[in-house]
Amino acid sequence: MIAARPSLIGPILILDDIGGSTLSFSTLFIADGEGAPPSVETHSGVHDAKVLAQFDRATVWRARFDLPADRPSEYRWNGETYPVAGDLRDDLRIAFVSCNGEEIGDMEREGSERNAMWARLCQAHREDPFAMLLHGGDQVYADEVTQGHPLSEDWPSQFPDDPSQADLADLRHHLRERFFDRYAALYAAPEFAWIAARVPSLMQWDDHDICDGWGSLRRWQTHSTVGQTLFAVARECFLIFQQAAVEGDLPARFRDPAGRHLGWGVRARGFRILAPDLRSERTRRSVMGTGGWSMMEAEAATGASGRTLLMSSVPLLGPRLSILEALMVVIPRMQKYEDDLRDQWQSRAHRAEWARMLRLVRDMARADGQNLTVVSGEIHLATRAVMGLAEGLRIDQLVASGIAHRAPPVAWARFLGSLAQLGEAPLPRHRVRILPLPGQRGRYVAQRNYLVLERRSDTWRATWNLENSGLTPPLSL
Repeated sequence: MIAARPSLIGPILILDDIGGSTLSFSTLFIADGEGAPPSVETHSGVHDAKVLAQFDRATVWRARFDLPADRPSEYRWNGETYPVAGDLRDDLRIAFVSCNGEEIGDMEREGSERNAMWARLCQAHREDPFAMLLHGGDQVYADEVTQGHPLSEDWPSQFPDDPSQADLADLRHHLRERFFDRYAALYAAPEFAWIAARVPSLMQWDDHDICDGWGSLRRWQTHSTVGQTLFAVARECFLIFQQAAVEGDLPARFRDPAGRHLGWGVRARGFRILAPDLRSERTRRSVMGTGGWSMMEAEAATGASGRTLLMSSVPLLGPRLSILEALMVVIPRMQKYEDDLRDQWQSRAHRAEWARMLRLVRDMARADGQNLTVVSGEIHLATRAVMGLAEGLRIDQLVASGIAHRAPPVAWARFLGSLAQLGEAPLPRHRVRILPLPGQRGRYVAQRNYLVLERRSDTWRATWNLENSGLTPPLSL
């Protein structure tokens, strides 16, 4: 993975918002020195890039422009034409990915192995273009950015109680540059760069975009000056590199302009995509805070004329975890993984909140008269689940993870499958069932993968592309 960084990285195409007949975009560029990248050209004119952020060794630039939402279009940059499959009226394809990295040694991995599934996604786009690329969290694995600085070297187990303001400023600079290094390396990878220039991305974050287990760690860790410095830098870099935005200048799709939480939503003909923020307000006792709940309740009250696609960075439907959590409490060597289970909606710590969320999405589906589809990543396995509702409706949970993170042992997938047999019913009369993917025997598939959502003649279906098994048969949604 380590290679000479190109002097100019980009364009990275970010979808800012969807208007009635217009798609609003930002294009991101990372350039050495202070010279501006070439302008973007569209049917409406020339769009110059402006400075978005500066780092020690490079400047991040952003150009904004609009394209039509009712037909395919294109933009030109640096002598090359980039087609965009922007017709959102009729048939379309949406790709979903998550977990683009690993906790340890991700920067040292060999590029073609690491990005093999990205290369496969590029080929799929060449054969039948995607209109959107959804990133469900853990776009960057930042767990090692804390290394190399005395205040954070041993994070999160140890750190100074009362560091000086000068030392914290030095830590902030260290973290900011390390985050930059990771984002720049990921965005320069040829496989990612090719598709990111042609398919507009919509991203939400999860814990590794900050650090492993953020929000599920102990309060004395996350609320320390070191922890808050880490969060502030991670948030700044998330906005810059994943949203092409800065504080006070969020795209219109974000539901809280002040940015206290970073949930967003977009609407197009026949569907909406909702991405609540499950990290900014998270504590050990709650997954979402007041901002997230306000967003979701407002969306439920508004309704939608068509399918709701809900991006929940951690799966909304999953197996019973109480037995596993009890084991972790009594087995010392497993206690370090306690935050991983507490991350999940199904944790004992979140049981009441989980039921509240399920009631809300149940009522959304009923009010819209449509099945509701949840897409998630995080667990480094592929799986699906169903929760039946009244009137023949249901909630489908589709999990695709990871696109670059290597799968855990098959034995772990089988163990989770055994847990799933116990059943789960957080809402009375609404049993959660974990089911095999089409064409697969086990409930969990231990292969790298990504997900394709397709709308054909107003009918939705899903297909997983599994690294070893290939494409699954389509699943009707």
